[in-house]
Amino acid sequence: MLIVQKYGGTSVGNPERIKNVARRVCRAKEEGHDVVVVLSAMSGETDKLIALAAQITDSPDPREMDMLVSTGERVTIALLAMAIHALGHKAQSFTGRQAGILSDSVHTKARIEKITANRIREAISEGKIAVVAGFQGINEKSDVTTLGRGGSDLTAVAVAAALAADFCDIYTDVDGVYTTDPNMVPQARKIGKISYDEMLEMASLGAKVLQTRSVEFAKKYNVPVRVLSSFNDNPGTLVTKEDADMEKVVVSGVAYDKNQAKVTLLGVPDKPGVAATIFNTISGANIVVDMIIQNVSEGGLTDMSFTVPKTDSKKIMEVMKKLVAEIGAKDVNIKEEIAKVSIVGAGMRSHSGVAAMMFTALAKEGINIMMISTSEIKISCVIDSKYTELAVRVLHDTFELEKAA
Repeated sequence: MLIVQKYGGTSVGNPERIKNVARRVCRAKEEGHDVVVVLSAMSGETDKLIALAAQITDSPDPREMDMLVSTGERVTIALLAMAIHALGHKAQSFTGRQAGILSDSVHTKARIEKITANRIREAISEGKIAVVAGFQGINEKSDVTTLGRGGSDLTAVAVAAALAADFCDIYTDVDGVYTTDPNMVPQARKIGKISYDEMLEMASLGAKVLQTRSVEFAKKYNVPVRVLSSFNDNPGTLVTKEDADMEKVVVSGVAYDKNQAKVTLLGVPDKPGVAATIFNTISGANIVVDMIIQNVSEGGLTDMSFTVPKTDSKKIMEVMKKLVAEIGAKDVNIKEEIAKVSIVGAGMRSHSGVAAMMFTALAKEGINIMMISTSEIKISCVIDSKYTELAVRVLHDTFELEKAA
């Protein structure tokens, strides 16, 4: 079998942990598998580099930021290759450029366009373990690009797709995907198997086990992904195509996200083309909008609210203040003390009354809902952030997620 293994920052956080990863990788090789390893930077290293840039300037050039933060992974891939050599196996490390990871030119949030992987294939054919830097690629000008937070997950899945690997194993500091955050709800249960769509919703709604774009990629190219712990050998969670058993489970998990800000445009002219102007402008600033609500029009004016990542708060307000004047709106305000709490489950497609159960459970605890968003397999509510933990626990209890399916 050809297996792509990815190890996150905590898994390679110090030399001893890097040696531990080397032992795991060599064990897979000794079991007869071809192995490609994708690594993140050591835990905290990327944040240190970002902090260094902040000491130089408040607004670092995005191209130079990519050049800076991409160095973290170069350290870990070289050290792991050395550790594998020390255990008597052959290994070769590759940067994103050397691995043939080609991206667009949106610095700090680049998207992978193609992976040639020629040198990786060559290393495998020579019996070597290929060690690839996650989180990075190059654009058409050969400039270094980075793939955004959690980008090493995306690198691993994309490499697995390019190589037609049998499995992409994501090793992390938890041993699988849980029904919710075990730190918040001790009764949270590990999920043995979850569909791409459910995992995509969980990831996009705040579950930090896998990066959203990596799940999208896995679904598109049908890459079986296993979420495992780098600190034990417990069975993990398989992320795969949906099957009939998955639909029997109404709600699979509860996710939450405190990295949200609610933007409200007041007194927006209610006429064709205004919404297009607003969201084209936001898209042009590379800001991702999530939930959108427009109130009923009164006197030709309406209010419009939407959520964005809290990290984009400053940027969105700069954009919005210009837009207010351009479209003739009255004002704009932003609320950062919010959280999005969501329930996810493939079974929602075929079961009624799920929304009513969720809203009733929150109402009993006196938790007010500011915004609601739904899809076939998820319901999300925006609430005051101080109620996040209570809401997650209540919903986990309401849908009895601690019980095995």
